Amino acid sequence: MFDALIVGCGFSGAVAARQLAENSGKKVLILEKRAQIGGNMFDSPDSNGVLVHKYGPHIFHTSNHRVFDYLSRFSEFFPYEHRVLGSIDGKLVPIPFNYESFDKLFEASKAEHIKKCLSMAFEGKKKVSVLELLASADSEVHSAGEYIYKKVFENYTAKQWGIEPHMVDKSVINRVPVLLSYDDRYFDDTYQFMPKEGFTLLFQRLLEHPNIEVVTGCDALTRLSFNFENSIVNFDGKPLNKPLIYTGLVDELLGYRFGPLPYRSIDLVFEQIAKTQFQPAAVVNYPNEETFTRITEFKYLSGQQIDGSTSILKEYPAEYDVSDGKGRTPYYTIINDKNLSLYSRYKELTQSFKGLYLCGRLAEYKYYNMDAAVLAALELTDKLS
Repeated sequence: MFDALIVGCGFSGAVAARQLAENSGKKVLILEKRAQIGGNMFDSPDSNGVLVHKYGPHIFHTSNHRVFDYLSRFSEFFPYEHRVLGSIDGKLVPIPFNYESFDKLFEASKAEHIKKCLSMAFEGKKKVSVLELLASADSEVHSAGEYIYKKVFENYTAKQWGIEPHMVDKSVINRVPVLLSYDDRYFDDTYQFMPKEGFTLLFQRLLEHPNIEVVTGCDALTRLSFNFENSIVNFDGKPLNKPLIYTGLVDELLGYRFGPLPYRSIDLVFEQIAKTQFQPAAVVNYPNEETFTRITEFKYLSGQQIDGSTSILKEYPAEYDVSDGKGRTPYYTIINDKNLSLYSRYKELTQSFKGLYLCGRLAEYKYYNMDAAVLAALELTDKLS
């Protein structure tokens, strides 16, 4: 017996379940295809005792007070400011590019000249995009933009999206700024923390409510079916007639009726190293020479002190093809007009089914940070409560 059905137990599904159970008194059933809760945030200790993120690194950061307060109910957090280095011309320099990056890559007088030109060109600004540098009429600023674009973004983006460097659309690099200071933090959000005991324990506490039942290892799509002619959702062969919050792949939900939505994936290669420390930052990006894009060392993220051993992850961008049998995870939406138009057809079709709600990264075909996924679930359940 349940009053609402949720498919998927990542942040979107788990937060929605807690809200409905707690605020509306609804009995909620969550069906999760994987053997564990937590979605891509699932973490657990490896044989080194290091808490590793099984689906790639996840860093919590937000400027949304409601989101941080909400999650703080279910976990203690410790302050963590994420720092990333990039391997450029044989040197490790801060990413996003900042004044220290110039200092490390250029002779001192050249670096000072570039920093002075940037400060004058963008007086009063703390950060700018590479596109702003490239559009500058100042030759030194433009040249700095060309250098950063070529060394930091072009090849990295080409690897990430599986295209040739000359095909990279410069508009896609706008998410990562150039910092006009020595601030070496990757994020500038108000709240930068990590859960003290990991994400999985946070999820366990989030789901600890008498009105929530979680069934793992259950593919909900074997129990759901759609009567498109009459706009009826069936569950176990009977009309559902209850709210259904779906957080998975919307094209898969509807049987790829209009064709698959494109995604990019990653092949994750974990390694255990007989060293206390492998690299000088949590993440080192490899934009150019290597076939992988970055290496994460997890002890930075967990705050653990373990002598003599550490655990790392190398990420190799990969194709996502639902039909190839490789079982890869869809990580990144491929946003362009064609794909958004295809998604809009799926979304329009779901709207014909009363009580069916799409929530989260896969269901909404969006790139969501964790805090945005939490907020989307909170806002959806605000309307349903």
